[in-house]
Amino acid sequence: MKILVIQQKMIGDVLTSSILFEALRLKYPNAALHYLINEHTFPVVQNNPFIDHFIIFTPEMETSKIKLLKLAKAIRKQKFDMVIDAYSKLSSNLITALSGANIKISKYKSYSSFIYTHPIKYKSESTTVAGLAIENRLQLLEPIDVSLSKNTIKPKIYLTDSEKDKAKQLLTESNINLSKPIFMMSVLGSGKDKTYPLEYMANVIDFIVEETDAQILFNYIPKQIEEAEAVFNLCKPDTQKHIYMSVFGNNLREFLSLTSYCDALIGNEGGAVNMAKALNIPTFTIFSPWIEKKIWASFEDEKNTSVHLIDFKPEFFRNQEGKKAKKEALTLYKEFKPSYFLEALKTFLNTITKK
Repeated sequence: MKILVIQQKMIGDVLTSSILFEALRLKYPNAALHYLINEHTFPVVQNNPFIDHFIIFTPEMETSKIKLLKLAKAIRKQKFDMVIDAYSKLSSNLITALSGANIKISKYKSYSSFIYTHPIKYKSESTTVAGLAIENRLQLLEPIDVSLSKNTIKPKIYLTDSEKDKAKQLLTESNINLSKPIFMMSVLGSGKDKTYPLEYMANVIDFIVEETDAQILFNYIPKQIEEAEAVFNLCKPDTQKHIYMSVFGNNLREFLSLTSYCDALIGNEGGAVNMAKALNIPTFTIFSPWIEKKIWASFEDEKNTSVHLIDFKPEFFRNQEGKKAKKEALTLYKEFKPSYFLEALKTFLNTITKK
């Protein structure tokens, strides 16, 4: 049995869809399980013991129809018995259609359902704490009689001992006390419409330091240094003494290793939050106004909390979800003042720092 799972694009999506492999391994212990992903997302599934092989979707394949067709033909030659298309976009439609697999499963879409032997209609409302992103992916396994509790399988990231040792060394050499609270701040989103206003984020960091006397790390990459420094400069002088700007991951695996030593990750919703959860690190998530909380707010409890403007101002979202809200994201963000959720943040901080 050879099975291909397709999940292109974002880190959070690739990590979330990786749950399918643990479930497939339970059903087919001797199967060869392959994962088609974009190359920049590989670090979050690196060392996953349930995945046998990776097929990398390169940027060139996104822009070249010839290279995409070449990939599809190469996949056909591998003679997969089953393709599970968790991406369900034009490129994955083509790859699945040409795969020659007897079983083809994907999300139902009117224009592509004819390609698949099992087009699955996703639910619109979550029924468990797992959230829709998890629940709908596990629905893709129903045609092959894999029935699982939505709370049984969660995304996981697998770090090596050497990666963790290197991160620990960096923290100690930077005079960070591992016995005191350390918080990773996701200060920047993947774009302006997913980034909490910088002055508001600085207010949140001020509050965290005042409440916990914690040591603060920023999640950013070198090309984002100006935005990260802008947040730093907006913080109070006393807060700035708690922020270790020079301690950050030069790559995704280094970020993951540093995060594994943190007491929590706090900040913008996105891949960083999903990765922290996969490391079993508590999270406090600030959702962008246009992102639907019911889809990505997974496995929430007292140690995984999220806030969304709709929780406080539902009237702003009447007839204004999805694409409509996205157009107004920056305006809506301005309405999402820290004062709305600081009490919830205080409760979260008390929960994760109590001994």
